[in-house]
Amino acid sequence: MSALHELKDQARAYRDGEDRPLGGYLAVMTVYGVLVAITSAVAVLTGRKLPPRVPKEDLVVVALGTHKLSRTLTKDAVTSPLRAPFTRYSGTGGPAEVMEEVRKPSGLRHSLGELLSCPFCLDMWVVTAFTFGLVFAPRLTRLVAGAFAALAGADFLQLAYAKAQQLAEKG
Repeated sequence: MSALHELKDQARAYRDGEDRPLGGYLAVMTVYGVLVAITSAVAVLTGRKLPPRVPKEDLVVVALGTHKLSRTLTKDAVTSPLRAPFTRYSGTGGPAEVMEEVRKPSGLRHSLGELLSCPFCLDMWVVTAFTFGLVFAPRLTRLVAGAFAALAGADFLQLAYAKAQQLAEKG
């Protein structure tokens, strides 16, 4: 049996009758890998030095900024035009958020729909961009990540305030 037939058999066995867009996932992973390889090569060719460690402050700011930027891109109503070619509106979600379903058919469109509507899935791309940003433009990256981190903090304060109001009204 040829290698291609073996791969198709493995994919069919993995799917187990479900519609899983393995080819689309492979394309998305390939794009990610190529972008990381090219950016890494540019860093080496331009003599960028990697820090011996990532400062704790950067870890916190990048983690919070990644959370908020991923959530904004994947759930915010205002960013829904970016997702519209790949998803379908299915209702409201949390505060200022929408719920969306990935459009069919399967394949690359489906895989991109999953990536663009899942904050956990998009986190890897955002944190990678912030990480390379710290290598190429650390001040700008800290500013942008910091702004999204502050926005994440503001969101939690809004939710805490709303909860405190509810408790006061019951009081």
